[in-house]
Amino acid sequence: MWQYQDKEFKTTDIPDNAIGFIYEMTAIVDGKPARYIGKKDFYANVKKYMGKKELAALTDKRVKKYTRIKKFAYENYFSSNLVLKDAHKAGIPITRRIIYICFSKTELTYMECKYQFAFEVLESDEFLNGNILGRFYKIK
Repeated sequence: MWQYQDKEFKTTDIPDNAIGFIYEMTAIVDGKPARYIGKKDFYANVKKYMGKKELAALTDKRVKKYTRIKKFAYENYFSSNLVLKDAHKAGIPITRRIIYICFSKTELTYMECKYQFAFEVLESDEFLNGNILGRFYKIK
């Protein structure tokens, strides 16, 4: 379950023209709080391949044998971080909170960086983020 502004967030709550969101995930792993800040798209464009009947009805064999459909991509998402993925598989409860909703890809990337710098994810051991934009890395 995703939370936004201290309420449960549902697919019907997605604003028109919204592309994605900035999120924070929190869990207790090995007795310590583990947090992660990242970005996620609301939708994914997925290829849906034609069935046998549709393929048989095609007259031109050079035509694409699939169509693209928009599918919700965020509902069952549990971060790109391996620690959080493993925690979810192990049944550890994870709090998923939407921080900010974005309306363009550029805004999505910018706001992710902004929040990662604001929360100082590279300077704190509490955060699992290893880098920001693949340019700024955690000092070991």
